[in-house]
Amino acid sequence: MKKVLFAIYLIFFKNTPEDYRPYALFFPWMRGVLVKAYIKQCGKRPRVKKGAEISPNATIGDYSELGTRCMIQANVSIGNNVIMGPDVKIYSRNHQYDRLDIPIQQQGKNYYKTTIANDVWIGANVIITAGCTIGNHVIIAAGAVVTKDVPDYAIVGGVPAKTIGTRKPQ
Repeated sequence: MKKVLFAIYLIFFKNTPEDYRPYALFFPWMRGVLVKAYIKQCGKRPRVKKGAEISPNATIGDYSELGTRCMIQANVSIGNNVIMGPDVKIYSRNHQYDRLDIPIQQQGKNYYKTTIANDVWIGANVIITAGCTIGNHVIIAAGAVVTKDVPDYAIVGGVPAKTIGTRKPQ
């Protein structure tokens, strides 16, 4: 049944109008209902923007948002109250490349757990690479490429992402 709901989402609802459009009707609500029904685990009231693509093997916490045209692979866990801008990519797998006697394409992949904690703001066009853990109350600046774990309260930005500030109370 979950595969059928996933197919219905991809074919009929993935690219329906955004909630701020006057003609959006029930489409944003339906995207949330379908994603909640087909993914591994989903909290209360997910907000799913137009073009969002999330693996059935991902999890989302309460009141979190999937940004416009985001791409979220399997084994990604998103906490509560996470918001993201458009075109965010969150990865959980990577190509193997150790051997030189066979092409990278034929070497297989490594699979990792990628975790986004609670109350995180992920800016537009952010890439989070496989295996990273993003702490609580983090802000990731637009265009950042996160290649390492990010501690709680950090504000990170750049390529590769580095700490540029903190949200921690003084």
